[in-house]
Amino acid sequence: MSRPRTSRRLALAVPAVLGAFALTVLPASATSSPAQLATSKTNGVAYLKSLQAADGSYAGAGLSNEWAFSTFAAAGTAVVDVAPGGDTTKNARTVYRNLLSTAAWPQASPVVTDFERGTLNAYAAGIDPSRVSASRNLMANVYSYWQTAEPGYFGPSGNFNGTVFAALSLRGAKTQAGANRIPQALTDSLVTRIRANQHVDGGWTFQKAEGNTTVLNSASDVDMTGAAMAALCVSGVPSTDTDIVQAKNFLKSTLVNATGAFNSLYGVNSSSNGWGVAGLNACGINPQTSDFLTANGKTPVDFLIANQYNPAGGFKYKPTDTGPSAYASIDALRAVAGGGFTTAPPVPVTPGAPQWVAQSTFTAGTATKLALTVDNGAGGLKVCSVAFTPTGTTTTLGDVLNAAVSGATPSGCVTGVTPSSGTGTITDINGKANSGSGTWKVSVDGSAFAGAARNKVINVGDTIALRWGA
Repeated sequence: MSRPRTSRRLALAVPAVLGAFALTVLPASATSSPAQLATSKTNGVAYLKSLQAADGSYAGAGLSNEWAFSTFAAAGTAVVDVAPGGDTTKNARTVYRNLLSTAAWPQASPVVTDFERGTLNAYAAGIDPSRVSASRNLMANVYSYWQTAEPGYFGPSGNFNGTVFAALSLRGAKTQAGANRIPQALTDSLVTRIRANQHVDGGWTFQKAEGNTTVLNSASDVDMTGAAMAALCVSGVPSTDTDIVQAKNFLKSTLVNATGAFNSLYGVNSSSNGWGVAGLNACGINPQTSDFLTANGKTPVDFLIANQYNPAGGFKYKPTDTGPSAYASIDALRAVAGGGFTTAPPVPVTPGAPQWVAQSTFTAGTATKLALTVDNGAGGLKVCSVAFTPTGTTTTLGDVLNAAVSGATPSGCVTGVTPSSGTGTITDINGKANSGSGTWKVSVDGSAFAGAARNKVINVGDTIALRWGA
């Protein structure tokens, strides 16, 4: 791998259409035509298919090629349709799901970005990330890295990329029906932290900047600017928002007139350009027109296509390279295809293959986790992953809360619940009691909040939000 920052790239996660728009009908001022874009996608997909191992796998050591899943989805190819030699028993989705389900994945000492990477790529592959298997809930895994002492950060705050990709994964990986899984209070806390880390020049880097004048005034990075602006937009921030406009202007300021490339902190390269364009795509900002058309009539998309080998389909990392880079090809094609950082899976063409696969019930006796938030209505949001072992194919809200008292990560998410047994209405959580119109309510997978009762049925993979209020 020719590019620097391999360790950071491994830790990050990158995938796909968080609000992406199609680059098929373009104004006359655009330089890469719809036909060129279509050819780039066709050849690029063929190249990414060539990266599949004989056993059907993409994920592996180093800069894992599983990022190809978000790119396939953005380009309109279902991951379940990608199979070595047409052997559908080894299709990439099934192999990846089996990997995610193992206790050994991702590594002995995982970091939050491992689970964010898994969430984004599983979603793009058509694997419900909260229902990978009876034991694997990737959303709950991400929740476990909530920083209680610095609410809104996921993983050590110094590695700001973990918080950016928390927003990209938790908001980007919607339910199978297309709903947001997480409550607005959690989204707001993420947005607040991302805004607080925006540099004076309008961009971001992977390093924490909040509260540090020196870092806030330092040069930003094209890559993380693309990811951070995408994280804001997928969280509901409009493209007209001041922080998004400033980020767009930062990217514009790095354009190289002759080629249309973004000149990143790491030099001109396809991966940085891919991330920058993905950020624009996610915010619905056309990277081929207006602000991103240089005086020489070039755009960042033109730069990417100019560094693609056709008909072989791979992309160079740097213009001076003499061969394609797998990772740069994944980043570049995702951008050319109009993708952000994850995309809902396309409908498969393989006969009988469903668009989604998911664990349907708990397995009695198999330890699992659930994602839980508790909002006391006064700014005291708690976020955690609850570990428990179900005794049947479903469980109840009361049993989940009882388990959270001693089995939550981070701890302290639930310190007490009243009543502590039975099937009745929940009247007190963490010392906050129902009072008048202010009562505890529950939402599951983004459903409307309704009265919380201990006998509320909870299914495998449900994302649970509790809120006190009218």
